[in-house]
Amino acid sequence: MIPHCVPASYPSMPESRLASQFRRDDPAGCAIAILGMPDDLGVRLNNGRPGAKEGPAAFRAALARYGVAVPPEFDLPRVFDAGDVQPPECEAGNEAGALEEMHRRVSDAAETLAKRGMTVVGIGGGHDLTYALVRGVARAQPNKGKSMLGLYYDAHLDVRESIGSGMPFRWLLEEKIVAGLRIVGFSPEVNSREHTQWFLKNRGTLGERTPPRIGGLPDDPNSRGFVSVDLDAIDMSSAPGVSAPNPAGLAARDVAEDLKQIGFAMDLACLDFMELCPAHDEDGRTARLAAHLFVSYLHGIGSRNPIPLV
Repeated sequence: MIPHCVPASYPSMPESRLASQFRRDDPAGCAIAILGMPDDLGVRLNNGRPGAKEGPAAFRAALARYGVAVPPEFDLPRVFDAGDVQPPECEAGNEAGALEEMHRRVSDAAETLAKRGMTVVGIGGGHDLTYALVRGVARAQPNKGKSMLGLYYDAHLDVRESIGSGMPFRWLLEEKIVAGLRIVGFSPEVNSREHTQWFLKNRGTLGERTPPRIGGLPDDPNSRGFVSVDLDAIDMSSAPGVSAPNPAGLAARDVAEDLKQIGFAMDLACLDFMELCPAHDEDGRTARLAAHLFVSYLHGIGSRNPIPLV
């Protein structure tokens, strides 16, 4: 149904679990589409900790254990799980070619979902895949995303020149896929002066801890914004299972509250949760956090039209 995708796999769960209500055969009537992006070649090219390719599976397993998650005052949007984009074979010496092909596949799948009017929620996977995800949904917008703006949570600017997980936002800006970006959780200690200056000169705005509320994202009805969450923006006490652990990151509760507000206030083109690395995820807490952040976003959407309690 969705190009390059294989069906999603969930562990068995009771009907009371939120994930048991996700549709996997027909997206009709769904407002949200989950798209797994199980690839960490970009992380390895960026010398990060490998293992993020297992992120989508860990995310779904955490959702399957997430209790009821449907409070009585919310009417949550319907969710379609499009499955996982199948990574290409990577021949030795052609890593850049394999990454480019993975980006093409993600963009194709994201564009197909966005054309159905759904907000695409990408689960990674290396952060370079955000570039491909946003590129795909931008193609589906009436103006091809020319005035598209983005907000991303990250300690790192990810505007490196070299190919890999450290480059997605440089490519989005250079290729004029987005008109501007705001970063939340920026850490001066892990970013070079050169990259910081480049970002500021190329329509970037810094914020070490500035809640969105939701400044900087577009009001233009022809251009929907996007939000990207690199889980390494969050303190490693809550998110140890990431490609680059953060000893002084954002509080998980603050990011969850932000996503609830974003769900309430904005009609996003896409959202993603990136760099979930199960191999380093002590007691699965990062996967559970990613699931909680996603559900917080859904609750924000659901609270737009609360159900009266009798």
